[in-house]
Amino acid sequence: MNILSISTSSDICSVCVGNETHIQKENYIRNARTHSEHLMPLIEQTLKDCQLDLKDIDYFACDIGPGSFTGIRIGIATIKAIAQITGKPICAISSLEGLAYAIEKPSTWIASLVDARNDQVYAGLWDDKHQAIDELMADDIHIVLEKLASYHKPITFVGNGSILHQKTIQDYNPNNAFFSEQNDLLASHVWKASLSHIAQENVVNADTLLPLYLRKSQAERMKENSGK
Repeated sequence: MNILSISTSSDICSVCVGNETHIQKENYIRNARTHSEHLMPLIEQTLKDCQLDLKDIDYFACDIGPGSFTGIRIGIATIKAIAQITGKPICAISSLEGLAYAIEKPSTWIASLVDARNDQVYAGLWDDKHQAIDELMADDIHIVLEKLASYHKPITFVGNGSILHQKTIQDYNPNNAFFSEQNDLLASHVWKASLSHIAQENVVNADTLLPLYLRKSQAERMKENSGK
């Protein structure tokens, strides 16, 4: 079983090919403004490195958000096109779930935090088996941290939101807050998350693959505000 996964929801554009047990190859570039230029070449290069063609891929996986609206659209459009050509199924992975898999062998619960600017974050909570504890959130960092602190559990924080708000996190959870050293979302994390989705037959096709937007884009919010 070969899985080609991509991640484009952050400033890193990455592509990974793996099977049911290990990663075969991963390539990435860190430049949020050039995902549209680099995604397909990265896919082609990664397949070449693995001596595979698109026809050899059994599943595709991509992060569907939340994150960069532009990056998400680029990734989803690309995977949709490839899946339509090959007729292969897709694992739609939230970027917050993908981030949780940046912690390979957790000893605590995991909170993924992605910065949404102006003290807003996207957040998700998982147990030490990468099972979701609660619904994904998009809210003020203080409201999110109050919710997480209410569980009274040791939590490891991951993602750029955990870096930005580290002091605030420690104020809310001084004895039970830990921080991951790996805070980038990569296609290899999306691949890892996809394994459980495949096992549960939780897949979609090109026609039903949709982005996950936990809140409206800045352009949409500005348009609404200008109309008031």
